[in-house]
Amino acid sequence: MRKLVLFFLINAITVFSLSVQALPDNLPTDLVWQTNVSDPIFADPTAQRGGRFRTFVTTFPLTLRLVGPDSNGSFAGYMRANNLSLVGIHPNTLKPIPELASHWALGSDGHSIYFRLDPDARWSDGTPVTADDYVFGLEFMRSTYILAPWYNNYFSEIITGLVKYDDYTIGIEGATPKPEDEMLFEYSVSPVPRHFHTLDENWVRESNWRIAPNTGPYLISEIRKGKYVEFTRKKDWWANDKHYFKHRYNPDHIRVKLIRDLNIAYQYFRKGQLDTFPLLMPRFWHKKAQGDIYENGYVGKIKFYNDVPQPISGLFLNEDATPLDDINVRYAIAHALNVDKVINTVLHGDYERLQTAHDGYGDYSNTTIRARSFDLKTAADYLDKAGWSERGSDGIRVKDGQSLNIRITYYNSGHSDRLVILAQEARKAGIDFQLQLLDASAAFKQIMENKHQAAWMGWSGGGLSPRYWEFYHSDNAHKPQTNNVTNTDNKALDAKIMAYRTATEKATRVQLAHELEQMVHDQGSFIPTFKVPYTREAFWRWIKLPPSHGTRTSDVLFDPLGGSGGLFWIDADEQQATLDAKADDQALPKVMIIDKTWMVSP
Repeated sequence: MRKLVLFFLINAITVFSLSVQALPDNLPTDLVWQTNVSDPIFADPTAQRGGRFRTFVTTFPLTLRLVGPDSNGSFAGYMRANNLSLVGIHPNTLKPIPELASHWALGSDGHSIYFRLDPDARWSDGTPVTADDYVFGLEFMRSTYILAPWYNNYFSEIITGLVKYDDYTIGIEGATPKPEDEMLFEYSVSPVPRHFHTLDENWVRESNWRIAPNTGPYLISEIRKGKYVEFTRKKDWWANDKHYFKHRYNPDHIRVKLIRDLNIAYQYFRKGQLDTFPLLMPRFWHKKAQGDIYENGYVGKIKFYNDVPQPISGLFLNEDATPLDDINVRYAIAHALNVDKVINTVLHGDYERLQTAHDGYGDYSNTTIRARSFDLKTAADYLDKAGWSERGSDGIRVKDGQSLNIRITYYNSGHSDRLVILAQEARKAGIDFQLQLLDASAAFKQIMENKHQAAWMGWSGGGLSPRYWEFYHSDNAHKPQTNNVTNTDNKALDAKIMAYRTATEKATRVQLAHELEQMVHDQGSFIPTFKVPYTREAFWRWIKLPPSHGTRTSDVLFDPLGGSGGLFWIDADEQQATLDAKADDQALPKVMIIDKTWMVSP
């Protein structure tokens, strides 16, 4: 989530080193153009096109914008996944594959990269995607008018230039050399349709609910605010027959319904009004996902192991909020969290302890670090050191007449039982966790505006290497609408982050990542909790998956969009047969799948 509110500045300030027009003759002659259409396809050639896929979100989007204030709610995942990148990642081999660019080449200087755009690529209004859309894309991301300073910074300090050579050839310059396997994704720019946007001081307000052209397979066709959003598949989508897009994105319609409560959403699913349902939470997998619809084979269950970066999941402590500005209090809270008890009780032992913020990044992950364990004596020592040595009549620690109360903001009612246990255990250390359950939009807004004390939440993992600047650099501290929700402000950490950002050799970057992870651990403002190396889902029998079920990087099997998504389809004949069997109380073969193909050995 990359947002920040800034004062308006002269727009020219944000477009220094902007893209320029160059003659095709100026294109370096030593480029070695690459592509990749030889890796295996991962979709099923027997997939059927058609039908309406019915799913849900627990909070309605506050905007359809992809950048700027309030643009990073859960619904934003649909919007971003429906816009292609220059180059994608094959979800099994992890090699680059063409998307909006058909070919790419690395410059000899180590920090420039060149792309040949696919001339077939089209915006949803039929307009070709050309180099001019990338020229405008850089201008757009550097503009203060979008109220998104993370993007302003990244596309000025990291992406330092963009050159248009002709309508379908561009070059992008990055600040420093990078390892080759990261260049394609570190130094990438998304196209933005100049013909659609008016980039001025009114852009944020006027773009809130405008449906912008996109490059993906679907377009929003209907919005009922507070009810649902429906996507309709483009019949003549330009990438229908491209190698890695064949047989994917099969439903004609995707209806995303607002259902604020997971328990109510599950009732919709049981009644056949939703097609799939996530069962990652143990109480759903072990307790709710039982009964006739499963025993009679109308609904199947699948547990699918994957190999993906883990979400940064845990308790985020706001260092700008007293008493969390004291590192001893932060350490004490970490030692007062009985995470193992939660795992072994309400989570049925299904989850594992997350040890660091960045798990699953291969060489970049620092596996020597261990999360602070539940230890009441150590917690007491830290609280005594911080001056919270007395207890009130209720057992809660007191200092200067104030009780040690920590408000934890969260937005998923399904996590209440976890937090109740943590709160009960923390009271033994004399810490009073005051649990504040809010609607997801309200919680997100409170956290983004730095009005929280502690936030129980997670950030999605992804990419080839960890990113630290947006979460921990002081440039993003003490300001609303940034990812630095802990308000970490540590100059030594800043220096290490900038060294990591500018490092050119992978070995150096790996070493710096390990050092950064240790410094983040030492800061104590993020307390890691759980990781889950698989997905678990329920699905009505008519929702079909390929024989492989998913890919190495499938964190959700029934994701209708995204780089490893769009693999399932709706079998209309099976749907009718299932409904007929259910009406006649006729049992069908049970469906229970455990797929360990991509399981990572502990």
